[in-house]
Amino acid sequence: MALLHATWRAARDLAGQGEPALPVHALHVHHGLSRFADDWRDHCARQCERWRAEGADLHFHVRHLGLRPQAGESLEALAREGRYRALADMAREAGCRVVLLAHHRDDQAETFLLQALRGAGAAGLAAMPRAIERDGLRWLRPWLARPRAEIEAYVAAHRIAHVDDDSNADPRHARNRLRLQVMPALREAFPQAPLVLADAAARAQDAAECLDALAELDLDAVRDPDGLALQAAALAALSPARRRNLLRCWLAGQGLAVRASWLERLAVELPQADSGAVWPLDAARMLRLHRGRLALDARGEPSANVRSDTLPDEIALAPLLPPGLSAGQALTLALPGWSGCLHLEPVAQGGLVWADLAALVARPRRGGEQFQSHAAGVPRALKKQFQAAGVPAWLRDAPLLWRGERLVCVPALGVDAREQAPPGAPQWRPRWAG
Repeated sequence: MALLHATWRAARDLAGQGEPALPVHALHVHHGLSRFADDWRDHCARQCERWRAEGADLHFHVRHLGLRPQAGESLEALAREGRYRALADMAREAGCRVVLLAHHRDDQAETFLLQALRGAGAAGLAAMPRAIERDGLRWLRPWLARPRAEIEAYVAAHRIAHVDDDSNADPRHARNRLRLQVMPALREAFPQAPLVLADAAARAQDAAECLDALAELDLDAVRDPDGLALQAAALAALSPARRRNLLRCWLAGQGLAVRASWLERLAVELPQADSGAVWPLDAARMLRLHRGRLALDARGEPSANVRSDTLPDEIALAPLLPPGLSAGQALTLALPGWSGCLHLEPVAQGGLVWADLAALVARPRRGGEQFQSHAAGVPRALKKQFQAAGVPAWLRDAPLLWRGERLVCVPALGVDAREQAPPGAPQWRPRWAG
């Protein structure tokens, strides 16, 4: 409520100085978990109405989640994921580009300690970023360096009506135990603890950024030319620490977060592994070593065993795509009838622009297809291209992407050299996992 008050007043003052009017949207998430949730929603709606009467260009939005956690599911994690998803949906629907969050320095200190107690690395210890681009929006935490006491003083000075969530006193939640039982004792022994811990989180953010930059440099050196796999020999030549860092970053780019102990095992086993070795990642995916290439694959029977006469003749991508996708965003599409997913990954070159993607249809491999892998090459039979690139059998029967009667993309090989978008244009490369 303090952040909302400060924001609409700042927007009003800017408009009074001749700046363009800046509407403010208050986004409220009704989790459906507290018996007071309806009262909180009504309180926020009434407060927005009162501030509108004071001249605020303020719009109130609410989204009901109705969360029903299953046995063994983390209620905190479920609520957090649902909340951010709802905030992003409401922001986009309202035409917003920026979302402000009211986390403060004490929140940051708690997050740092929680992550440390969970054994997190630099990325986890970095806690909450002050600014981040996600879901096509810019998320900002303008008060992340401010202590809670300053916000409480602001609330008192402006007599802002607010609500205290009764669940914040429930010690069953890890953050509440830390806030209620650990932080008071820590402040008594070390009065500067919140400031020092928040500073440690900032240094961890720098370290995490440097580690990501190093991983990108190493990825450029070990990535297979087709971009779909890693060269195992080049990966094994790195030091164990850089190997683990590279694998963490690469898998995170595929939407996979793995335990440090798993990365340690893989980093140790990979240099001695034989072709055909596999490492399960989760219930659906695994890493597979084949002819010196480490690639991500689906677990279970290889897709090469799927009979093409049981697959749909043709599936248009356009109905499966959203109206648009921001540059740098990835997307995963499930193709009806296919036991796998088509991943659209942002790339700097060698991809397709959005309009070209929307014109494609997916068809099963029938034989006789021609594909040109390089601009200086010539079209060759798809079978020969697979052999030259060392594409394993279980990836050869992925759907082929066509525009009319022209083969545009073979997910295991990339986009035909004659169809690739010009460098610099926002573009995506299809990749199949199934």
